[in-house]
Amino acid sequence: MNDPFELFSRYLRQRQELGEAPWVFDTPAPGETVAAASRSRTPSRPDPAGAHNAGGDAGGEPGSRLPAAEPATTSQSRAPSPRGETDAGEARPKKVDWRRGAPPIPPQGIVVPPPAEDLFTADPLADKTLEEIAALVRECTRCRLCKQRTNAVPGEGPPDARLVVIGEGPGAVEDETGRPFVGRAGELLTEILAAIDLPRERVFICNIVKCRPPENRKPQPDEIEACVPYLYRQLEIIRPAVILAMGGTAAETLLNTRQPLAGLRNRVHQFRGIPVIVTYHPAALLRNPNWKKPTWDDVRIARQLLDARG
Repeated sequence: MNDPFELFSRYLRQRQELGEAPWVFDTPAPGETVAAASRSRTPSRPDPAGAHNAGGDAGGEPGSRLPAAEPATTSQSRAPSPRGETDAGEARPKKVDWRRGAPPIPPQGIVVPPPAEDLFTADPLADKTLEEIAALVRECTRCRLCKQRTNAVPGEGPPDARLVVIGEGPGAVEDETGRPFVGRAGELLTEILAAIDLPRERVFICNIVKCRPPENRKPQPDEIEACVPYLYRQLEIIRPAVILAMGGTAAETLLNTRQPLAGLRNRVHQFRGIPVIVTYHPAALLRNPNWKKPTWDDVRIARQLLDARG
């Protein structure tokens, strides 16, 4: 009998002479003959289209086929992300809807009535305009804070502002510039106001004391007493719809109380007929981010009151 290997080799040579591409076989295992390998393994034949065969040759066992390679995903072919991502994968900024999840307007708190009219003592600031108050503040020497100041900080904003924001006192940057809330805390305040659709330019911003306390310490009672008449006159001129008291000093002074700030939140207080919302000072938020959420709620309450008061 002729050698099977020789017969099979001759068959392959004849197929090649007819123009068929050569077949490629796996290497037989040790001790396995080529003939046995040809029966147990499916040969791999080149496909003229460049794709794998769906099965073995006619009469053979079905072959295993690899899935066709998928085209690489590019920024041009990728579908837009439902989250609004850009081609670079960066999320597009979305405008915050401050109304979503906003807390309800809380009940009434402390009421500070207007002062009784004093028939014997005339108020020297009674007829002053905002510009005149600012000029007086810049020249003021009523307390010791004037001795170390670079600039007094009267406050800034339109005379018809519907919201007045009141802090404690100027810091280092404010003392250098003569403007309120322009340091890091001021930048945060500007972002907070923008988030409730209130550009900073539409808000009057000021402090309880108009000169920087040394080392940013808390203003002393006599310093507050000497300076706060300027603030009271500013509020009388502006007559805002809402006051946002930021920090314990602002809240204690306006409401004439020593209650802690946490106990003054979640109430609508009244200062001479003007609603007052108490919240944390932006500088405190920089130190303790956990207070950002309650501050956000307080600010949204103030915004709701603005809407309610037309």
